[in-house]
Amino acid sequence: MTAAASSDADLIAAHAAGDPHAFGELVRRHRDRMWAVAVRTLRDPDEAADALQEAFISAFRAAGSFRAEAQVTTWLHRIVVNACLDRIRRRKPTVPLPEEGAQEPSVPRDAVSELQTRMVVQEALHVLPDEQRVPIVMVDVEGYSVAETAKLLGIAEGTVKSRCARGRTKLAKLLGHLRNPSADANVPGSAQGSHSQRHWEGR
Repeated sequence: MTAAASSDADLIAAHAAGDPHAFGELVRRHRDRMWAVAVRTLRDPDEAADALQEAFISAFRAAGSFRAEAQVTTWLHRIVVNACLDRIRRRKPTVPLPEEGAQEPSVPRDAVSELQTRMVVQEALHVLPDEQRVPIVMVDVEGYSVAETAKLLGIAEGTVKSRCARGRTKLAKLLGHLRNPSADANVPGSAQGSHSQRHWEGR
């Protein structure tokens, strides 16, 4: 079986066994998706490139301890997110936010499924501070649960909920123009805008 025809798990095992080409094939398969995760999380392409390089180095070194409890893509995803979070923590201290009024975040994965709407939402996400944007990206875009996000960020679940709620409120204001029919002709993705907006506002 060629490397290209092997499963991700087979490639990890082959790499751990000394195959010099297996990990390169794994990187080739998942580089684009992991790059997108890093850019969404860090906002800065240069920072994202550095984080992705660090993540793949970590994965290269840790491949021998990989266990098949999770998919390889999930394992890589967590390593990339952690590399991004490490860079954010080094860049500036986290500013704690109050937890009053926290509500369970909605998960608007369908709201960003259309390319044009995703572009508009992505621009709005870039305006948020790190402490709000990162949890929203992890929960609402990447699909992590609140508990998983809390564990990865090293904060309480209530804090995740609070930051998502506060960030989503800001997004609702930033994306408010999508609800204005008179602006539809000038806003990319406006055909899906009101649907996207309802999700970002939450319940």
